[in-house]
Amino acid sequence: MKSLLFQLILTSFVLLNSDNNVNAGVTSDFIRKEYPSEDIPLDNEVFAVPTGHNAPQQVHMTQGDYEGKAVIISWVTADEPEASKVQYGTSKGKSEFIAEGKTTNYTLYKYKSGYIHHVLVDNLEYDTKYYYKIGTGHSAREFWFQTPPKIGPDVPYKFGIIGDLGQTYNSLSTLEHYMESGAETVLFVGDLAYADRYEYNDVGIRWDSWGRFVERSTAYQPWIWSAGNHEIEYFPYMDEVVPFKSYLERYPTPHLACKSSSPMWYAVRRASAHIIVLSSYSPFVKYTPQWEWLSEELKRVDREKTPWLIILMHIPIYNSNDAHFMEGESMRAVFEEWFVHHKVDVVFAGHVHAYERSFRISNIRYNVSDGDRYPVPDKSAPVYITVGDGGNQEGLAGSFRDPQPEYSAFREASYGHSTLEIRNRTHALYHWNRNDDGKKVPTDSFVLHNQYWSSSPRRRKLKKIHSSSALGWIASY
Repeated sequence: MKSLLFQLILTSFVLLNSDNNVNAGVTSDFIRKEYPSEDIPLDNEVFAVPTGHNAPQQVHMTQGDYEGKAVIISWVTADEPEASKVQYGTSKGKSEFIAEGKTTNYTLYKYKSGYIHHVLVDNLEYDTKYYYKIGTGHSAREFWFQTPPKIGPDVPYKFGIIGDLGQTYNSLSTLEHYMESGAETVLFVGDLAYADRYEYNDVGIRWDSWGRFVERSTAYQPWIWSAGNHEIEYFPYMDEVVPFKSYLERYPTPHLACKSSSPMWYAVRRASAHIIVLSSYSPFVKYTPQWEWLSEELKRVDREKTPWLIILMHIPIYNSNDAHFMEGESMRAVFEEWFVHHKVDVVFAGHVHAYERSFRISNIRYNVSDGDRYPVPDKSAPVYITVGDGGNQEGLAGSFRDPQPEYSAFREASYGHSTLEIRNRTHALYHWNRNDDGKKVPTDSFVLHNQYWSSSPRRRKLKKIHSSSALGWIASY
């Protein structure tokens, strides 16, 4: 316990004193043992179909509104459409309310999906456990979920961050380890099922298997979705050229609640966090709908109510891995200045199948005619974290650029997941947990200091009060 305490305090001290000391980057020398990056066979129990005729399967939920008082519950029935109905209440086995929604299905090549149900359950109470039932007769299934606390600046809350998950044994390790973390909501940074690695009817079949695979978590807590390149599914050889078809049919988002014109980009407020989801594969340059929407959404952020401003995207803006190097440069050129101006706390991305964390740096002083051409320390900039290490079948991206760029604080090619535990308006504890051949190993951790509440004399006075409580929490960790 003493050694762990020392490590945590030392890590916090190093971060506090090295935000602008960009000569202290670490490339982990951990070498992961050989472990197969192959999809789990379809007859494995992790993909088991629930018993009973037309039993609901692939159950998942996401936040259903802007404020955290609603969820969208989705599931699939394989044989018949039946009613899209959720019975729910605050007592187990007793349904006080009923919500109804819609049923849809789609085809992809000759694959025909099951009947996909989406139901908005709204007007919920904050900080309340709800039990819900879907399906009919002996095939009905029951689950539960917990609504978040009421929005407020000092509301504690724990998020998990997962990206590029897939459905391998490594994916299973990541999912099981995440479920032991105590986190309450997943921030998912794109690339879900990797079904596009298959062809013809097997694409749809692997979407179905992934839905059953993650149901052990997604049926009980919201996953905040964002799309990656493996959701595009552009298949001219199959006469399937509508991007994101499977993803959009299966995984709704509350985009209308935040005045977004597309489910690909949206925002939610949850506990003490304002979370903005961007689409790396939708137009984002000046005057496009996503650009216009983000310009307005950033103005809606109220750091007095939701002090933590978090951005999700798929392609990382800062990445020192040879895989996908510089792919995020176009979005960086468009949005980075906004991130700095609005004091975004952290930007999570995936895409690169490795882990990396940056220092607080920016590259907004350069244009094509003059200015500093390299990233420089910037106390107003966010921390950029890549967590594209969920475990998919493409394997790890093990080749980092050498020497390590000055903007890169820590990097390692291993599978894992992250957690961000918000304690109050000034401090949050971040962990990256490595899956070391089936074992969860905490590897990179630090205290994240809120950008807004650290930037003015008036707020710094309050910060000192919260700092003492944060240190007390570290001591009892």
